[in-house]
Amino acid sequence: MEPVSSKVQRSTETVYDIASDLVKKLQDAGQTLGVAESLTAGGVMAAITSVSGASTMFRGGVVSYATPLKEKLLGVDGELIALEGVIHADVAKQMAEGARRITNIDGDETTWGIGTTGVAGPGTQDNKPVGMVYIGIAGPSGTRAWGPFNFPGAREQIREATVIEALHRLREAQSHTTS
Repeated sequence: MEPVSSKVQRSTETVYDIASDLVKKLQDAGQTLGVAESLTAGGVMAAITSVSGASTMFRGGVVSYATPLKEKLLGVDGELIALEGVIHADVAKQMAEGARRITNIDGDETTWGIGTTGVAGPGTQDNKPVGMVYIGIAGPSGTRAWGPFNFPGAREQIREATVIEALHRLREAQSHTTS
């Protein structure tokens, strides 16, 4: 498993600081964002929309807590879920792609999508341990997943670590498309 990101461990930035920086970068680039969340249950969307002016770049999102919503709303492959469960890198990628797709507006494609899936606890899920997390980012250059992360702590600590990591990963991916 991938350890908790050294960026997260050493960072003195708050969730709001990271979200503010990301919102500004996306606004400056004229880029937009859609989000699909499972274990974070809206935490990524809450972080983004806590920033004044986020409405210029944030299109919306889905909390697909129930497995059937991942398939029906986001287009996650049901066979993949049947084989691997929902805690999987490819599920995170397909969630991110689904977030981009469902937030397109009148033919205007959403630039970025985030997908989060994992086990916040207190118990295991699909034989996956508490703290196992995958993050998907879909963007102009394709889709990538990170993980599995092994975030330590209680439920809320795992969820917050996932939000921070997702924002960091999008900020990193976005910086590579504009440099």
